[in-house]
Amino acid sequence: MDLQLRGRRALVTGGTKGIGRAIVDCFADEGADVAFCARTEADVIATAKAVEEKGVRAFGRTVDVGDGEALKAWVSEAADTLGGLDAVVANVSALSVGAAEENWQAEFNVDLMHSVRLVEAAMPHLEQSDAASITLISSVSGRDIDFTAAYGVMKGALIVYGHSLAYNLAPKGIRANVVSPGNTFFEGGFWDYAKQNLPDIYNTMMGLNPTGRFGTPEEVGVAVVFLASPLASRITGTNLLVDGCLGKGVQF
Repeated sequence: MDLQLRGRRALVTGGTKGIGRAIVDCFADEGADVAFCARTEADVIATAKAVEEKGVRAFGRTVDVGDGEALKAWVSEAADTLGGLDAVVANVSALSVGAAEENWQAEFNVDLMHSVRLVEAAMPHLEQSDAASITLISSVSGRDIDFTAAYGVMKGALIVYGHSLAYNLAPKGIRANVVSPGNTFFEGGFWDYAKQNLPDIYNTMMGLNPTGRFGTPEEVGVAVVFLASPLASRITGTNLLVDGCLGKGVQF
């Protein structure tokens, strides 16, 4: 299936590991040029090299998305380098799952406000695209009550924010959707850490997965890129669960 992304320009925050890296790779595999950021320079360099080997342009930079001015400057530079933007994906999370004040502050600034600032910075460029899309990465924790406290609340806020964007930007032809992954396992990720250091939590969550396994970044990545693509031109305002039916709530 051709997702009609060849020659398009995508931007992804947190694009060197896990779900973010899978999204970057999937965009590149579909022929899109990709801008991405992360906090570790060595990872940015290695990812850019791998993406360019797929025959597309890669624009990687070291950016702390919690720094609003740095994020805005990177978006502008990425748009100038790629010649515009067609798809923007807000992927970074603080993964601060506690209930202390610092957890709330981290989740608010990184998960929610980085998404808001990213959209605002990208908007002038998206308005010039004939197939513009915004995709926010939330979580099943944003819909189902669990142990994640601040993390779940801010992920829930992203779902509401995404639907609000979809409604308000529809007259401009800009789509906005949310993707909510379930437990996703990758080397160096939270569930890899939990498997080694928090076996009770790991085994409990594994037992809650009807499929008997955690998801992979690639399974989330393909869903994100499809929603971001021109082929999904009639889909906006949705919250797509990619969770193997981990969440028990029914979406109407």
